[in-house]
Amino acid sequence: MANQPQSSVGYSVTITPSPGTPSPRLDTKLGTPPFPTPPSSSPSGPRFPPPPLIQSNQIPSPSIKTPNLPSPANGIRTGSPVPRMSTPPGPPVFSSPLQPAAVPFRTSPATPQPVAFSLGSSLPTSSPPHFSNGSAELQHQISDITEELAHVAESPNVLFSAHKVLKQKKLANAPSLGFGALVSPGREVSPGPQIIQRDPHRCQNCGAYANLYCNILLGSGQWQCVICRNLNGSEGEYIAPSKEELRNLPELSSPLVDYIQTGNKRPGFIPVSESRMSAPIVLVIDECLDEPHLQHLQSSLHAFVDSLPPTTRLGIVLFGRTVSVYDFSEESTASADVLPGDRSPSQESLKALIYGTGIYLSPIHASLPVAHAIFSSLRPYKLNLPEASRDRCLGTAVEVAMAIIQGPSAEMSRGVVKRPGGNSRIIVCAGGPSTHGPGSVPYSLSHPNYPHMEKIALKWMENRGREAHRRNTVVDLLCAGTCPIRVPVLQPLAKASGGVFVLHDDFGEAFGVNLQRASTRAAGSHGLLEIRCSDNIFVSQVVGPGEEAHIDSLETFKNDGALAIQMHSVEETQSFAVSLETRGDIKSDFVYFQFVIQYSNIYQADVSRVITVRLPTVDSVSAYLESVQDEVAAVLIAKRTLLRAKDSTDALDMRRMIDERIKDIANKFGSQMPKSKLYRFPKELSLLPELLFHLRRGPLLGSILGHEDERSVLRSLFLNASFDLSLRMVAPRCLMHREGGTFEELPAYDLSMQSDAAVVLDHGTDVFIWLGAELAAQEGNSAAALAACRTLAEELTEMRFPAPRILAFKEGSSQARYFVSRLIPAHKDPPYEQEARFPQLRTLTTEQRTKLKSNFIHFDDPSFSATASTSPLSARAFDSAIAAERATSSNCPVLCC
Repeated sequence: MANQPQSSVGYSVTITPSPGTPSPRLDTKLGTPPFPTPPSSSPSGPRFPPPPLIQSNQIPSPSIKTPNLPSPANGIRTGSPVPRMSTPPGPPVFSSPLQPAAVPFRTSPATPQPVAFSLGSSLPTSSPPHFSNGSAELQHQISDITEELAHVAESPNVLFSAHKVLKQKKLANAPSLGFGALVSPGREVSPGPQIIQRDPHRCQNCGAYANLYCNILLGSGQWQCVICRNLNGSEGEYIAPSKEELRNLPELSSPLVDYIQTGNKRPGFIPVSESRMSAPIVLVIDECLDEPHLQHLQSSLHAFVDSLPPTTRLGIVLFGRTVSVYDFSEESTASADVLPGDRSPSQESLKALIYGTGIYLSPIHASLPVAHAIFSSLRPYKLNLPEASRDRCLGTAVEVAMAIIQGPSAEMSRGVVKRPGGNSRIIVCAGGPSTHGPGSVPYSLSHPNYPHMEKIALKWMENRGREAHRRNTVVDLLCAGTCPIRVPVLQPLAKASGGVFVLHDDFGEAFGVNLQRASTRAAGSHGLLEIRCSDNIFVSQVVGPGEEAHIDSLETFKNDGALAIQMHSVEETQSFAVSLETRGDIKSDFVYFQFVIQYSNIYQADVSRVITVRLPTVDSVSAYLESVQDEVAAVLIAKRTLLRAKDSTDALDMRRMIDERIKDIANKFGSQMPKSKLYRFPKELSLLPELLFHLRRGPLLGSILGHEDERSVLRSLFLNASFDLSLRMVAPRCLMHREGGTFEELPAYDLSMQSDAAVVLDHGTDVFIWLGAELAAQEGNSAAALAACRTLAEELTEMRFPAPRILAFKEGSSQARYFVSRLIPAHKDPPYEQEARFPQLRTLTTEQRTKLKSNFIHFDDPSFSATASTSPLSARAFDSAIAAERATSSNCPVLCC
């Protein structure tokens, strides 16, 4: 959307070429079964320890009651930067780093529910066996196909903003609402996709894959491409006596299939079992920490190595003014080889290191005592210098870590050349900026040459990230402490390599949990996403963790119009926001979309995941609006908006633009009020305005976060986050504790702050537990409520990466401002407005409502029911902004943020 330097690399990309739910019902509660203990291992992947709590008590497992609000509260989520503390808290207490939390509660679907789909279709057996263009034969043989495939098929990996497509170009391309999809390439589905171990049948004209919607001539086995309508041969594989026989083929019966080739095409590589050799992890640790932070870091590191599987190969590198590479061959002492940090390591020094007698990558089962000895030997920084003025050669340390991962050209064992599967991982634990050696900046921002040196450092970090990506190595940056990190300098390193950048208050338990989750998340490599659309529909923009790819395979097919995106990594916690437009009015009854994700998994098998979706087209605007999925539409709008909000000034403009977007939706899709020039907002989109109101005043665009570094990290995380986490980051989820350890879901309004209750607010990157003053005064009841809220918070976030911070506080405390600022202020609204949006108020007595109202502090922040921004953009300014956005996209199909 916005102009970006071509050298820029980011999690988010923009390409030129939004599913919702009804409002929450508060009168319905849903019980959940007791939480079983999860198995030690499962196909879905490792389970993680619960995120940190500010307070700690024994926690009984509550049962949960919630309304029928389909809201993504479960599954993998990612955390994000949090406000820094002025002083570090006490040393963390790890009760059991390896103990998984309970199975997350299921109150409602985690994602918008896909509509049921029908199986594949075929043509009658009377089809002629000879090859032809097939047009005449197909037209009169598919009368039963439309009825058979009347339903929409939508994979959990692809969520569309609407389940129908408008035929009229003008309304379909309306920029205020837009049409698009959220694509999650690495998302695991249950049950898993059907596996096909053979080459796929592809259209010889456009490259699309055969799928369940293709029309098939049973006598000849020819199939018609749904994207370009070309007729293709199947080498006799699709010849069958009836269409029921063809349903035994996975690609003709399921919208989601995986083509897998186990033969490795890279020379010198032989895939090996994960149990025999896993991808290595190298810890790159800052040694310039003061004693309180170092104590926390040591506790986190000890717990981390205890949690690793026995076969995991670990390396440890320290950086300060020099780089220390620890040798695991010394079992009795912590021994390291030291390299200078003021320059990149020479080939001679790296060769002497790698081919020497030391062991710098060692399996945990053989080196766990040595790793503990190394962590125990760390000492606090001795010199009397401010944290920002200490020499940290972070760039050199990352180069050395990449070198020891690469190692010799091959590891020889019994005559077999082996390499680990999946991505290798470098995890940087930093407490301050890079101020020494390559990729460094001056100590002070007031340095006369700081802008120029920062530009050089940015480019250097980006190049190192790209080099790491070429070597199948992901660099994660986990930063903590009170010292400014200089986020703009370090962020390109994580972005270009496919890693994450996370800020923490300290090196305590939250840091330790993220350290463990960073190391255990599965990541595919060599990822490529291809998108194909029928009926002159094209991709106008993509936001996500990748960049436009120019590959030779697209030249194999003469009319391949696919958009290809090179993915930095393939992980379950990521998604791409795809905006779609049409070049003209649509005349057909259905349109087709095909998404192909090609990547190498952790076992070095080449996977091609093919997802085909068919959507019906409609002339009726009302029918289209009824099919709009408010939550997906809100997330797509939010990602397009955040892409342009690069600083606080941009964020202010984007808040105004959201107001104008709502007005434009009303003007284009709403109905005009009698005897008025005003338009009523369409009732079919009743949830969308509230979601966008949360966006404009929350941490993504509002003023909740205090430092621009925090907002920058949060923005990058959001632009790449999965649908589940993205939705929670836009609009928080509010759950009130009830008697008996149950919970009721309420709208996220400040009217939930009732003094006799406890409330849990899940805002994606932060989870808050608020105790009312009356409840807090009752020692026994407050302890039970707090314990139940803690358990709920752990269950909501047990699979999120990065793990969110969990804060617990009482009404009226200083920390309660975090909670209040994220709720919609509705206490000044008229009573009828309050009851309409917060029906739970009807259960309160007059005395209770009066008391509740007296607890609020009045301020000028407008409520959701109040008028829009006092200084909105004009309609012409809104149109100009959209036009500029499109012009930028048309010049560069993929823009990195």
